[in-house]
Amino acid sequence: MLTISVIIPAYNYADYIGHTINSVLSQTYPIKEIIVVNDGSTDNTAEVLASYCDRIQVIYQKNQGLSAAKNVGANHATGDLLAFLDADDIWLPHKLERQVDRFIVEPNLGLVHCGLEIIDATGCVTDRQMNGLEGWVAQEMLKLSRPVILGGGSGAVIPRNTFLSVGDFDPGVSVSHDWDMYYRIARSQEVGFVPEVLLQYRVHGQNMHSNVQKMERDMLLCFSKAFGKENLSEISNLRRQAYGNLHRMLAGSFFQAKQPLSFMYHFLKSLWFTPNSFLYFLDFPRRWWQRQKLITGIR
Repeated sequence: MLTISVIIPAYNYADYIGHTINSVLSQTYPIKEIIVVNDGSTDNTAEVLASYCDRIQVIYQKNQGLSAAKNVGANHATGDLLAFLDADDIWLPHKLERQVDRFIVEPNLGLVHCGLEIIDATGCVTDRQMNGLEGWVAQEMLKLSRPVILGGGSGAVIPRNTFLSVGDFDPGVSVSHDWDMYYRIARSQEVGFVPEVLLQYRVHGQNMHSNVQKMERDMLLCFSKAFGKENLSEISNLRRQAYGNLHRMLAGSFFQAKQPLSFMYHFLKSLWFTPNSFLYFLDFPRRWWQRQKLITGIR
């Protein structure tokens, strides 16, 4: 029977982490250990964690960031599989059981992810994503043309041996550390996908991914690693498309963030790499207005 270690990095999420831990304790698959890394929280996270007594292991450290916290948890873990969970997200009861089933059938998979619901700060469902991919997905990840591995830091279960073989989360990458890890895994192993909603991914004002500048820095760094000299020969034909789509994505993010100078920079970079992006940007105002109508209820 495959054993599972659950790793929860926690920084100032006292309002959510109790719900998160309870969702782990409610799993239908037995869990070997729950490791919570309190990454220097200054709110009452420590008090919430103490209420669980010996049902969880708590590691305290000075604030070092998500990557470092996950690495500490993974290095203390002893399970066959590592399941990472952000401190504001929620697992549905059958999540781990469904993912373990995939590993039993296909033990060579490098990770298994799943479908999800997006919830807001109050727990209301706002969207659903079921369009993840499986198989050899590394090149699709580089293209950035569609969702590939779903769930951010809370959807994937990774064999401990795979984690050890690809190396730790990069502490130099903050908001995109999961993408970087998953890409390194996808380069060497196939990934599996469970097409069921098994995760509630919370979106609120404190999410790290809402920081567009950090996402810009991180994704450019991840791409520089992915297209480094040692890897370039096998994916050189994707470089222009990948960078064009990256700059297009960043342009859209800065457009929504109302930062016109950064939008224009990435708009021009996208056109330089992929001139046909011009048609995408021509339709930008209409799509932006449609999105605003959905948000505000304008008819």
